[in-house]
Amino acid sequence: MTQLQQTMEPVMTQIRQDIRNIAIIAHVDHGKTTLVDGMLKQAKVFRNAAAAGAAGERIMDSNQLERERGITILAKNTAVTWHDTKINIVDTPGHADFGGEVERVLNMVDGALLLIDAVEGPMPQTRFVLRKALAMGLRVIVVVNKIDRANARSQYALNATFDLFVELGATDEQADFPVIYAIGLAGRAGYEPDVESLADDLTPLFETIIKEIPGPEVQPDAPAKMLVTSLDYDDYKGQIGVGRLLSGVLRKGMAVTRITPNGEVSNGRLQYLFTYHNLSRQEIEEVTAGDILAFAGLETIGISDTIADPADPTPLPPISVEEPTVRMTFGVNTSPFAGREGKSGYGTSRRIRERLYNEVKSNVALRVADTDQPDRFTVSGRGELHLGILIETMRREGYEFDVSKPEVIYHQDGDTGETLEPIEEVQIEVAEQMTGTVVELLGARRGQMIDIRTENSTTFLKYLVPTRGLLGFRAHFMTATSGMGQIHSIFHGYAPLMGAIQSRQFGSLVAWERGAASSYGLENAQERGALFIGPGVDVYEGMVVGEHIRNEDLAVNVAKAKHLTNMRSSSADKAISLTPPRNMSLDECIEFLAEDELLEVTPQSLRIRKRILNNEEREKERKRKDKLIAG
Repeated sequence: MTQLQQTMEPVMTQIRQDIRNIAIIAHVDHGKTTLVDGMLKQAKVFRNAAAAGAAGERIMDSNQLERERGITILAKNTAVTWHDTKINIVDTPGHADFGGEVERVLNMVDGALLLIDAVEGPMPQTRFVLRKALAMGLRVIVVVNKIDRANARSQYALNATFDLFVELGATDEQADFPVIYAIGLAGRAGYEPDVESLADDLTPLFETIIKEIPGPEVQPDAPAKMLVTSLDYDDYKGQIGVGRLLSGVLRKGMAVTRITPNGEVSNGRLQYLFTYHNLSRQEIEEVTAGDILAFAGLETIGISDTIADPADPTPLPPISVEEPTVRMTFGVNTSPFAGREGKSGYGTSRRIRERLYNEVKSNVALRVADTDQPDRFTVSGRGELHLGILIETMRREGYEFDVSKPEVIYHQDGDTGETLEPIEEVQIEVAEQMTGTVVELLGARRGQMIDIRTENSTTFLKYLVPTRGLLGFRAHFMTATSGMGQIHSIFHGYAPLMGAIQSRQFGSLVAWERGAASSYGLENAQERGALFIGPGVDVYEGMVVGEHIRNEDLAVNVAKAKHLTNMRSSSADKAISLTPPRNMSLDECIEFLAEDELLEVTPQSLRIRKRILNNEEREKERKRKDKLIAG
């Protein structure tokens, strides 16, 4: 029984045996979405093999950003029919930065499939999502996936998973979980950790779901009531709310009452009702308690809204989401190039503010607040990736704005008044010979080692690191390990400040004047550091064009042209040799930012710039701050 069901009146209840509501949860890249693909194909969602092939892989990752990054960002619904039982499936994100998605959709289900990689075993995000599922009393089926991989350790993965259940406070019933072994990519499953013993399809998985996951407990005769856990939008039908009907019946055209988490009450009528079937929503006339549904027709809908029969307009408990740990400032683009590349009108403070506040309606882990400046807004989220996805999404929609360096959100101890900072649990997998380098990097960022082990020339490290120590760390980590290391982190808790942490080690190369970068100017500048731009790129005074080899900023004239003379010398006509510029991704730009810098974001460009563009004014400000520190 879920938290929502426990709060309802103890009227006549029954269990629906024709429905199962499950979530698929796992660490990043452990095969959730691929397994859903296999379930859809076996349940004959596609007419034939050709149709299945045309749908491609990772069918549920429909968002363009999800396909590019290879991760699930948004929780999505689908449903398959196995014999006479409908199985509603929710594919959830595996990254802790999108934990808000996980927390809200778990309200809709009665059980979960927990996927564990047979080589890696449970990982940090596994802990995060599993803790939420166990706290809600969900029945969990453990699926040890990818048992055909080289170095697969099915028994280790199973033992480590059991230890994790115990550590997270699972009940005796939850800890006695059923186990399925699978190769999600091949669509095969079985009861033994032997590839040869697996069935040729996912029948053992379907049978275990029907047997082990309880049907939804409902109150069919009570007034209709549901909690909105997800939002969608249709160009013709307007805003669409998604949730599970906990009691009663909803019918198309029925009058309902909407109660917000703040207690605001409004009335409306359901113009459209849908349930999920295969990869689409099907419009229907009536939905009975226990099923996951979507509806449209109300003027406004928000996450955590209660939709109820007007005869019983009492709210359900709102969805609780952990607080953000990182924030950034979003603001109107004030660079000399403002308005050149974004959609018309998409760079105004009104438009940006409206877009950010609309995002909060569906992105429950996000917080937006106005500042004392009318054109700047504070946006708080779960991590750099969480905020980075929002930035990239807005950029692709045509918005033009700038963002500041991410900073952590501190808490005050209510008893002592002491300042507390967020701490992350970090797990790292790196080649044995690079262990010393990684230990040195984390030591400089106030990391505390809590575990280390080496297997097959690979070292596994576990650390507790301040969140501020991880801001901008991943780029340095990937460089130090030549791109071969893996790092995963999850929020651990709050602790007293762990001391000063060295910020960025190198300064910026800053453009001296406005103009087009020339090969001659870039050749002189590249002797001072690594460049971010090539010839012909327009620059403006105060724009960051590269990384300095020293720890202070340096103004360089990359638009400088070579003076023409009528004299010839042995070196005058030598060819200019330029090193290819470093192409900075959005994530790399965010990690690179210094305190006095902003990232200018447009649909076409990412430009790092100084807050104070004028070189002379910036130097005066630096000297003023140095005097204050010295005094």
